[in-house]
Amino acid sequence: MKSAAFQSSRNVQATISPPVPLARKWAARYPATPDRPLINMSQGVPGNPPHQSFVQALASATAEDQQSFSYVDVEGTPEIRRALAAETKVVYGPSTDVAPEDIMITSGCNLAFTAVVMSLADAGDEVILPVPWYFNHQMTLSLLDITTIPLKTTEETGFLPSVEACEKLITSKTKAIALVTPNNPTGAVYPPALLTAFLELARSRGLALILDETYRDFVLPGPPHDLFSSDLPNSWRTNLIQLFSFSKSYSIPGLRLGAIAACSSHAPSLVKILDTLQICPAVPGQLALASTMASLRPSIQTIAASIAERQKLFKRSVPEGWKVGAQGGFFAFVKHPFKDVTSSEVCMRMAQEGGLVTLPDEFFTMDGEGDRWIRFSIANVGEADILEACRRMGGCEQQFGWTVGT
Repeated sequence: MKSAAFQSSRNVQATISPPVPLARKWAARYPATPDRPLINMSQGVPGNPPHQSFVQALASATAEDQQSFSYVDVEGTPEIRRALAAETKVVYGPSTDVAPEDIMITSGCNLAFTAVVMSLADAGDEVILPVPWYFNHQMTLSLLDITTIPLKTTEETGFLPSVEACEKLITSKTKAIALVTPNNPTGAVYPPALLTAFLELARSRGLALILDETYRDFVLPGPPHDLFSSDLPNSWRTNLIQLFSFSKSYSIPGLRLGAIAACSSHAPSLVKILDTLQICPAVPGQLALASTMASLRPSIQTIAASIAERQKLFKRSVPEGWKVGAQGGFFAFVKHPFKDVTSSEVCMRMAQEGGLVTLPDEFFTMDGEGDRWIRFSIANVGEADILEACRRMGGCEQQFGWTVGT
């Protein structure tokens, strides 16, 4: 096959390749059997199907509502924006001050992040990301030629970022601080006081705080924070931009729907970008969510409680020598015990030979600077698979001839 006569842009060439397809290649090499099937804990996908009432609403929207096949407002339909504003009060409390005009619907949360960053920073500007980071955030910055400034986190602090360390990284080129809580990849849940401190830092330095709360509905008992409260002396709108994904809470990742909550005065900038990138988000899912969102809260809470129990089971069952450094939301971040073996090698061999698929910390760090940590996705497997996964982890020393060390 001939190669293209043109080259990819420098920014594309400088950006890492997507990690999940590599894990899929590892998994494809495993000779699964009925007695020893593949256990895939590599990707943060919901383990439950969407609620039947949503499925029915989606089918009805597609079959009966001609609006499903039309363009709608760039910001999303008025109905879903009103529904999400109302649901925000349920999640964060009755004093929550988020209006429909503060909300924009996007084609997934990754696109929400892309649009927000494009609205804030130019090539050569800087955005601070805690490390380990969500790789798609860093990839987005790389593609846009925006410099990623790593904010190191450690197991000693439970992978929580330091406000003081962050402040030292701020320069005249810094445009935003981006946080993910519950975190991807570590699972660390950022305490409300820490989020308040980061918002105060952003406010004092004239920066945007981008808060990705894709996994907010899996913070128990909640609420995740009070940053949206009208009782606070300063409005969140001055410096906070929240991102949300419908994929995890509503088990609809294939429909690609996310959201931005930001001061409505910033909307014209975001509209320019969203109109260019998406025209409008896919309509059928918007219609179905608008009509069912309020009724789905009990189901979301039940699923969140189930995942929390599986997280506890995983922590109890991790074999001796393996260390859970943080966990929450969909993920657990675990340190393997093998001396002089990279997390990439552990993950590759566990997948190809052990039938257990996970992601190494090298995928979530600058230039592959890993330190024996592995991300496990807990949400998409059941209790039996969790126990079997831990048994396979415990067999690695003998199976692969690795030495346990400090």
